[in-house]
Amino acid sequence: MAAGADPQDEAARPKRAGARWLIDGMNLIGSRPDRWWNDPDRAVRRLVRELDRYAAATGEDVTVVFDRGPPDVQPGRHGAAVVGFASRHGRNAADDEIVRMLAADPAPQSVTVVTSDLRLAERVRQLGAMVTSSGGFRRRLDAAAGMPTDGT
Repeated sequence: MAAGADPQDEAARPKRAGARWLIDGMNLIGSRPDRWWNDPDRAVRRLVRELDRYAAATGEDVTVVFDRGPPDVQPGRHGAAVVGFASRHGRNAADDEIVRMLAADPAPQSVTVVTSDLRLAERVRQLGAMVTSSGGFRRRLDAAAGMPTDGT
């Protein structure tokens, strides 16, 4: 294991057949400081496209949840990825939606939640899910797209 790697970080492990990912969308967007905050709607659309390509290439089950979305992005299937939005506004809205979705899942132990939010990670582990960091999953996305990773 690389120095500084999180032993709980599922993204560092080899791809699992039938892997199921439930992603904290804005947390994953925030893992790359590319000035996304200047146009968060564009960042959401870009991530949805990346996740679609990733899911199509890997065959993995990918669902991403955002606090809010651009007016031109509807919830539901976007190619091979599924997009969801929090049903309420405010602090931790997407976190609460992720917990709600996981609590309703018949097999939460088969889901890996992508987040670097420590409180959300604690909540989903209590439901039986695994957790990987947003940075770890970002490296996985970049590697699948053939982009160089910085190794951190």
